[in-house]
Amino acid sequence: MMVRRTREADADLPENPDHPSLLPSFESALTAVSRKRPRLSDPLVGHGRHFCRTVHPFCNINSLLINGLLRMSDESDDQHLTGNELREQKIFLSLLCMVPGLKDRLTDKDSSEEEIEIISQLIQKGVSGARSDDTKSIKGAIVEWITPQGQQLSPQLHRNIKSNRGFNHHRTGQLLCPTGLDWEDEETRAKLRNGDIHIAGDHWPIFLYADCIYNAEDPWMGLFKNNVLISAYKYVFTSPSSVDTNAESRATHSGNARLHGMLHVTPASVAYIATQVRFALSSQAIFSRTDITSDSEGFFNSVMDLFEDPDEIEDVNSLLAWWDSKIFPASATPTRIPAKNGALAKIRQRRAALKHQMSPSSSRSEGQANADN
Repeated sequence: MMVRRTREADADLPENPDHPSLLPSFESALTAVSRKRPRLSDPLVGHGRHFCRTVHPFCNINSLLINGLLRMSDESDDQHLTGNELREQKIFLSLLCMVPGLKDRLTDKDSSEEEIEIISQLIQKGVSGARSDDTKSIKGAIVEWITPQGQQLSPQLHRNIKSNRGFNHHRTGQLLCPTGLDWEDEETRAKLRNGDIHIAGDHWPIFLYADCIYNAEDPWMGLFKNNVLISAYKYVFTSPSSVDTNAESRATHSGNARLHGMLHVTPASVAYIATQVRFALSSQAIFSRTDITSDSEGFFNSVMDLFEDPDEIEDVNSLLAWWDSKIFPASATPTRIPAKNGALAKIRQRRAALKHQMSPSSSRSEGQANADN
């Protein structure tokens, strides 16, 4: 780019156009001092973002690292730990596995408390950033997902306004209505709107179920299989364009899942997306772990309680396999039905029969049979 110097700007320069002060000057690329310090994102921030979405979005990372290191130095086993301490330890170990070299950095004898604090701040920055970014993006996108095809919501919901959501709007209230309550009952709607019925985090909304159908006799039926959850998961982990299954993907860069080599859905990632969708439907303006009205952390923890319950492992594994088929179909393990009458099966049967005929044991059996005759 050519820079033109005006005489007005350089009025104090000499008239001679060949004067050295009027000639362009060049600095060596090897000796020039950068006028602006480069701002490179630390990899720990990126790992923190992935940790938020796939392990835990509400962690205090500094406390997690300090408590985890204290337990590592304790030679006793984990049997004396409480339930919450065991969960925290599991989260800590997940973080160590997720971040290459983190364990060595934390346990190095030369590591100082200051360095550990810097590490925790960088990871925490990623956690907070991912949670904030997802909250903002889902807030707008969800309006389209909950609008019935070919219809319009009345009154209309705005992408950037939440005050008329929650139980203040028929559609969002219908989706947020807790299981076991009838949203179509006028008295129930009134109590939900004026706060006479307080909704705790472990009182789950109907939108978690496929087609919003809850079966009290079989509460696992359709649980965490609502299409809105699928859309939100794709929006965050693959790409916004992947939400529209009828359109060709227009993604111009790798999604969060591919960036981190994610090939399978994790239980915590399902809980995280459900938490974000629940908040997006609500009228609350700020996503906060201390917000007792939305109780987002309580909701997330209650979902994780179910996913980590040993007695529910069969249903949880079945659910995760279903999610993999929706999000990562290339990595999902399909149910294979043996093709007994297929060409490949017939070829193998024929080869096995020929091997049996040519085997020594088969020849001896035939010889013995002839001798008996």
